[in-house]
Amino acid sequence: MGLGLSALTRLAGSKVIERAGLRKPVQNLVSAGTRNGFRVAGAAGRTFKSAQKLGKPARLAPAEDTGLFDLTPSEDQQLIVETVTEFAAEQLRPAAADADAKLHAPEGLLSRAAELGITLVGIPEELGGVGTERSVVTNALVAEALAHGDLGLAVAVLAPSAVSTALVSYGDEQQQADYLPAFVGENVPAAALALQERTALFDPFKPATKARRTPKGYQLDGVKSLVPRAADAELFIVSADLEGRGPALFLVESSNSGVTIESEPAMGLRGAATGKLHLEKVALPAGALLSGGKAEVFTEVVRLSRLGWAALAAGTAKAVLDYVVPYVNERKAFGEPVSHRQAVAFSVADIAIELEGLRLVTLRAASRAEQGKPYAREVALARKLAADKGMQIGSAGVQLLGGHGFVKEHPVERWYRDLRAIGVMEGAVLL
Repeated sequence: MGLGLSALTRLAGSKVIERAGLRKPVQNLVSAGTRNGFRVAGAAGRTFKSAQKLGKPARLAPAEDTGLFDLTPSEDQQLIVETVTEFAAEQLRPAAADADAKLHAPEGLLSRAAELGITLVGIPEELGGVGTERSVVTNALVAEALAHGDLGLAVAVLAPSAVSTALVSYGDEQQQADYLPAFVGENVPAAALALQERTALFDPFKPATKARRTPKGYQLDGVKSLVPRAADAELFIVSADLEGRGPALFLVESSNSGVTIESEPAMGLRGAATGKLHLEKVALPAGALLSGGKAEVFTEVVRLSRLGWAALAAGTAKAVLDYVVPYVNERKAFGEPVSHRQAVAFSVADIAIELEGLRLVTLRAASRAEQGKPYAREVALARKLAADKGMQIGSAGVQLLGGHGFVKEHPVERWYRDLRAIGVMEGAVLL
């Protein structure tokens, strides 16, 4: 887009354009492009095709019900979390400021993240993955660890696994055969779960994007907002209101005619390279409908997505806490550390208390979800705590750093901006 704007800017100053009387229209085009970004065709992705024939969908078995709520990670979970935590500290945290400024992850970072095998854990062994049972808790711990490095980049890393998880849990045998082989190879495609729309008080159960039946399948029309890695994504799972049925999920390839992408930088999550997904008379085959459009499946996708955002909020809130504690102990005012001031000490303690409550509720919801137990209440509590307390923790972090909290030299202002997204985002991640 930068090259296009540069060329248009030079064109706008051309004497030929002035003699033709086209200077004003071209200047308006440059202005609009600078302001909104150009709409471009979807990424020219690979051709998804079946690598094998499946007799039935492959599903991960539910976790064993132990009857206990135990937060102690298993050996496998501990190893996974340690590996992801190390990656987040060494790769995501140092790259976060640059990604925030450039609205894109650094070259090669996301491919290195794919090498961690995050998508493989959620794909059954018979489809080339390493998963044996559904583990929402493990997914929550991974999301939390990544967000401790940077929330925006964590969303970019987790976006493809949201699509692969949905295909494993709800896709039929043909959908799994067509798409999942790509997620277990060396070159995992960029993909996104697109539920969000640019509507005040957006309700994911009432999408403005419409889907109507056609003789050959379906036609989609609408706009999805804040889609992570939208310009690079090759596959989307899109929510739409299916006439006569209510909200449903559809598989949309970026190469479909009528799919265009527009850059949509936001206050936070800038490292996730968010964009708008425009769908204009997008024709889809009958097999593009996920899980037959079942209402209970759509509800579960929304809940598991909200749970993912709660886990991300916990990880970023922990980053705030880990940053402010040494800061207030080392920062001196009037001859002593500012942590000796009661107001400062109490503010730090409040962050720790709210963070612990958020983690407990989030992991309890994840534990119930993976065991197949009802978890709607726990997700609602986690969502509420993440939206309210996450933003409160981010604000407290900025306040505790004083003037340093306002400048980009310290990462807390970025974490504050990212945490504000928790209360408005739907989709993008899925545990």
